[in-house]
Amino acid sequence: MVEITGQTDAVHRTRTPLSRARVLSAAVALADEGGVDALSMRKLAQVLDVVPMALYKHVANKNELLDGMIDVLVGEIDPPVTDTDWKTAVRLRVLSARRMLLRHPWASGVIEARLKARAAPTPVVMAYLDSMIGIFRAGGFPLDLVHHAMHVMGSRLLGFSQELFEDGAGREPDPDALPPEEMAARYPHLTELAMAVAHDEESVVGPGCDDQYEFEFALDLTLDGLARLLP
Repeated sequence: MVEITGQTDAVHRTRTPLSRARVLSAAVALADEGGVDALSMRKLAQVLDVVPMALYKHVANKNELLDGMIDVLVGEIDPPVTDTDWKTAVRLRVLSARRMLLRHPWASGVIEARLKARAAPTPVVMAYLDSMIGIFRAGGFPLDLVHHAMHVMGSRLLGFSQELFEDGAGREPDPDALPPEEMAARYPHLTELAMAVAHDEESVVGPGCDDQYEFEFALDLTLDGLARLLP
C-alpha cells in the first residue's frame, strides 16, 4: 500500500500543471483535428485529463477560449521584416498570416465571427494591426492613406478574404438549383465566367480558380494601387 501511494504521489508531482497556454494549445490542436464545431469545454477537459471546472480558472467561457485561440494563431505570424521597403514588408507579413491560416483551416471563420462580435479586437490582435500600421507609416503613408489602406486590406491583413464565389466542393447539392441550360439562359455572364474559371488546368483566364493565386493577385493589386497614391 505504501508503494502504491508513493507511485500516486510521483504521478501528481510529474503531471504538467494546467495553465492558460496549455489550455489554448490543446484547444487549437483539437480544432485542427476535428474542426472548431467539435470543440467543447468537456472534450477539452478530457484531453487535458482534468475536470471541466478546472478550465474555467484559465478561460471564463467558450468565447474567451476562442479569443485566446486566435491570439495563439496570431503569434504564429512572422514578425515584420525591417530591412526592406514597406511593400515587401507588408506582403511578407500577410503571406505569413495566410500560411498560418492554411495550417488551421477553421481559423478564418472564427476570426471573422469574433471580430464582428467583440467591441474591439483582443490586445494581441490590436498589437498585430498596430505593427502593420507602423509599416505603412514608416513607408511614408500619411494617416488618411493609412486609414484607406487598412480598410481596403481588410481581412487580407490576417491572411484571408471574404470570397464572393466559394468552392462548392463537398457541399450538399441544392435541390432548388436550376438546370444548367436554364442557368445559362438566365445568367449568361455569370455562367460564362464560371465556365472560364473552372477548377482545371485548361482554364482560359490564367491559372483557373486557384485560391493562392487569387489571394496574391488581389494583394499585389492592392499594394500597387496604394503605392501609386503615395505623395
